[in-house]
Amino acid sequence: MNIEEVDRLAAEAHAGQHDKIGVPYIEHVRAVAAGLATFGADLQMAGLLHDIIEDTDWTAERLRNTGVPDHVVTTIQVVTNQPDLAYAEKIQRITSSRDATLVKIADNAHNSHPDRAAQLPDQKRAQLAAKYRAARDVLWTAADAADIQAIISVVNPSLIAELRERAAS
Repeated sequence: MNIEEVDRLAAEAHAGQHDKIGVPYIEHVRAVAAGLATFGADLQMAGLLHDIIEDTDWTAERLRNTGVPDHVVTTIQVVTNQPDLAYAEKIQRITSSRDATLVKIADNAHNSHPDRAAQLPDQKRAQLAAKYRAARDVLWTAADAADIQAIISVVNPSLIAELRERAAS
């Protein structure tokens, strides 16, 4: 499969789904994929499909049978929530894979975008901001600063100041 085919697959799988602020869900996965474009087609595909197992009836086996490359499916599986695994443990597990780490950095960056957060109720915004910042504490230490900057400069440039602060300390 190529990126266009995977984009269509993602659009069909997430059809009718909306994110926490009411935006069609496909916009989120496309934003994640855009942040991964400099890393090649496999990571773009993983970005487009990063929530497909978690949020639709698609399985890893079905993705492979459809022609999604095995490496892409493996990356998706690493970033997929597991009901018996706490979020902090999930983030730690993700850092065992460079590709999964980069996908999750892009996902975190888009979820943390100020335009998106501003539309949430104050309490939810504060709760998610703390959750995403704690995740960045782990994810960003597991990735190269240049890779992080490449992603966030596309997905959420407001995080560049935070990246610079961390580098300076």
